[in-house]
Amino acid sequence: MTIHTHFRAVILITASLLLIGCASTKTPPADPGDPYESMNRAIFNFNEKFDKHVFEPAARGYRWIVPDPIEMLASNFFSNLNDVVVLTNSILQLNYQSAAATGARIFVNTTFGLFGLIDIASDITAASDVNLNKRNEDFGQTLGHYGVGHGPYLVLPFLGPSSLRDGFGLAVDTLLFDPVTQGVTNVFLHHVDYINKASVRMPIAAARTIGIRAQMLDTKKTIDEAALDPYEFMRDAYMQRRESLVNNKDVVDEMHWNRFQ
Repeated sequence: MTIHTHFRAVILITASLLLIGCASTKTPPADPGDPYESMNRAIFNFNEKFDKHVFEPAARGYRWIVPDPIEMLASNFFSNLNDVVVLTNSILQLNYQSAAATGARIFVNTTFGLFGLIDIASDITAASDVNLNKRNEDFGQTLGHYGVGHGPYLVLPFLGPSSLRDGFGLAVDTLLFDPVTQGVTNVFLHHVDYINKASVRMPIAAARTIGIRAQMLDTKKTIDEAALDPYEFMRDAYMQRRESLVNNKDVVDEMHWNRFQ
């Protein structure tokens, strides 16, 4: 399958979603809420068990083995790669302020920050009036920017909270824009053979995912202890946060809802 075929498929699906979104602006639809709650709860329970017995122990082992400075360097490196996704979606949204700041982040951190290992851009922000802080943009937000509703709430196996729109957006980001996982489709990296090897991509993607989970250990514990119904808490917090991100409101990115950032 060629690069043009990949893009035609994405454009056709996106155009369909945009038409649905534009049509919905004439007559605001009722909030779809959580029509698949029984299924979502079953997947949620599965995810919780998987997390308890597999994912969390792996994350705790990662935190125990990897020294804090190395963990920070790895987090910075993957955050710099994710800025490619942020930059792409900022451009698609015609958000030139975010695109310029993110482009500058990528340049500064990749060059002076040793391929993103050191977050020089955030240090510049702290020491000056130049705002090069990390942005949060993805294809789900891009669709929302153009009027596509979030659709029904979904819990994805292994991945967690999502929606119909954001699930599609995650697939596009993962298969097309993300430098770590885009190699699956061979769209932009098909000439870089060593990156496209599964033996290279899979360990990198796994390390990034475990690192993100390790950062969430304390947050997850707080949710489990404080929430009467963790499922409802996660659902409501996720939907509110996604709405804020689509509207470009300031929110605190503590929950790491984007699983692969």
